[in-house]
Amino acid sequence: MLRFRADLLSVAYMIITTGILVWHWSLPEFNVYLFIAAMLMAAPCFAMAHNHNHNNMWKSPLLNRLTDYWLTLFYGFPVYAWIPTHNLNHHRFGNKDGDYTITWRFSEANNLFTLLTYPIISAIYQQTPTSQFLKHAWKNDKPRFFFYISEYAIWIVWLGGALVLDWKKALYCIIIPSQFSVIAVLMVNYIQHVHCDEDSALNHSRNFTGIGSRLLLNAGLHTAHHEYMSLHWSQLPEAHAKIAGKIDPQLIERSLVWYIIRTYVLSLLVPQWRSKSMRTQHKRRPDAAREALLSEYGT
Repeated sequence: MLRFRADLLSVAYMIITTGILVWHWSLPEFNVYLFIAAMLMAAPCFAMAHNHNHNNMWKSPLLNRLTDYWLTLFYGFPVYAWIPTHNLNHHRFGNKDGDYTITWRFSEANNLFTLLTYPIISAIYQQTPTSQFLKHAWKNDKPRFFFYISEYAIWIVWLGGALVLDWKKALYCIIIPSQFSVIAVLMVNYIQHVHCDEDSALNHSRNFTGIGSRLLLNAGLHTAHHEYMSLHWSQLPEAHAKIAGKIDPQLIERSLVWYIIRTYVLSLLVPQWRSKSMRTQHKRRPDAAREALLSEYGT
């Protein structure tokens, strides 16, 4: 019933993540190893949420909707929000003026401070396309609107019920891992675009090709993903291989972890490891984003 056999890995991740939660919740006390495992599995959760919104996992609409609900609970936010903020906006503008997730809204810098503050700034600005999208669904497709609202409902009941049952377990079993997933994907998006050249045909994204990317369902092959948005994640390595030779070598890294350590920590002591911007120098106006969104959905 899977559309792509490769998503057996996604199903395995879902089973493992659910199992960790059930096991940890059943214990009388906090277990550091299970907490670390839950935090590690939070990364595949954001990758699955991203991939499922581009290419639904199942041939069955019912199974796709149930997967939407599962992802909402374990990713940590209603997953329909990927549609207006990522599929329809980020992929359309690609870190240019009009993109609500732009990395250069308040600063052209790329350092530890801008990395850590980006998630909250991006999340705040993404509320506009999300609310506009809901208004559009209310006017034009009420069944879909109520399905999106049901994601909020099941998420709130899930968190509220867990807090009532045991607020401490709710924190370390559910809330912290799932919110780490949300924050992590925003940081990864920042890293994949900051100081790249959004006006370039292929140098608009930073890529990570090591085992970490493969474990994250090829989330690191970002240039290929932007160029071939409709491709399933399992098809991205082949697409990346076709264009890798045309991408600036400084935008192809093996390890995301090493890039973070080198760029945001060690660069404080080693100046040559500091990030250098490839962005063009002409000014852009983020306020054009609202006009673009309104032209897409109407007032």
